[in-house]
Amino acid sequence: MTEIINLLADYFMNITESIKYIGVNDKTLDLFEGQYQVPNGVSYNSYIIIDEKIAVMDTVDIRKTEEWLDNIEIALCGRIPDYLVVSHMEPDHSASLKAFIQKYPSTVVVGNDKTFNIADRFFGDIFKNKHIVKDGDELSLGKHTLKFVFAPMVHWPEVMFSYEPTEKVLFSADAFGKFGALDCDEDWTCEARRYYFNIVGKYGATVQSVLKKAAALDINIICPLHGPVLTENLEYYIGKYNVWSSYQPEDSGVMIAYASIYGNTRAAAEALAERLRENGVKVAMADLARDDMAEALEDAFRYDRLVVASITYDGAILPAMTDFINHLKLKNYQSRTVAFIENGSWAPMAAKLMRSSFEEMKNIEFIDKTVIVKSAMSAETENDIKELAARLIK
Repeated sequence: MTEIINLLADYFMNITESIKYIGVNDKTLDLFEGQYQVPNGVSYNSYIIIDEKIAVMDTVDIRKTEEWLDNIEIALCGRIPDYLVVSHMEPDHSASLKAFIQKYPSTVVVGNDKTFNIADRFFGDIFKNKHIVKDGDELSLGKHTLKFVFAPMVHWPEVMFSYEPTEKVLFSADAFGKFGALDCDEDWTCEARRYYFNIVGKYGATVQSVLKKAAALDINIICPLHGPVLTENLEYYIGKYNVWSSYQPEDSGVMIAYASIYGNTRAAAEALAERLRENGVKVAMADLARDDMAEALEDAFRYDRLVVASITYDGAILPAMTDFINHLKLKNYQSRTVAFIENGSWAPMAAKLMRSSFEEMKNIEFIDKTVIVKSAMSAETENDIKELAARLIK
């Protein structure tokens, strides 16, 4: 039996000779956090460090508890884990804690004060063996040592990274994660960007603080709680996080988000997009009533210019546009140029109302040309679109 277990253990991805991946893929999940579409699923990452003492790094969502426990048993090759390190208490990473403790009751659970405060609310008093750490504390496993780097509000208050200096590995909690199961072939940047701005985007200032801490570490490998282990070109991934968390535009281009009822507002948005593309401007578009809101939010943060287009509806703006702007505000949208297209058959109010919301955001520059569609496109509208395009290009 031991020989079979040893053979099975070889199937786990070796991060290094001593650190193995024991996480799981979930392709049955339709909405991550109950709201974000994940057509390619998601991974719940967990790792194990094999040394004189053994440390398991995080658990997984309750949907995959049994598969994860099987992975641990195979990777242990008959041994018992000494520590379970909890870097983040969100249920997609902690929900299997109780099952783990029931199976390995002698294992010491490692976390900080806030970790256990939150854990007690989820599970009650089940932690008989626990080790509370402070920022900068170290835990020796033998040849390996874990140094704990607190990362509060990235994106929960108890979050902490673990750095292993012998092999220069950073266990980064949710940072540097992405949507998508590990066996799907997709670009890291697109899904990591969508993940970042929708999950972590509000907390740019705290991400910046943690990046400064990480800059003092010699890192060769980043092990996030979602998505692939990062082993090459780390400057690229860290650079992306620096841009995103400082709210700088990532690319030069225009995002056009529209909310239309009968297609006339959409026609104005499409005419503007065509004019911009003819002049070599990169354009992204979103029909806010139909397209994925998380994708629309991602593109709004990606580009340096945003055009919002809405019909006036019940003296206000279409609910889909209200939802979009509220999402931007919640995620600290800032430091962009914004322009407006409004549609109104008798009393257009959309531009005024949209602008008032953006005026509450930081460092927003407005284009002083609003396109007004009076029910349907006209020659006057076409001329206004040409003028707006010129100002956006300039």
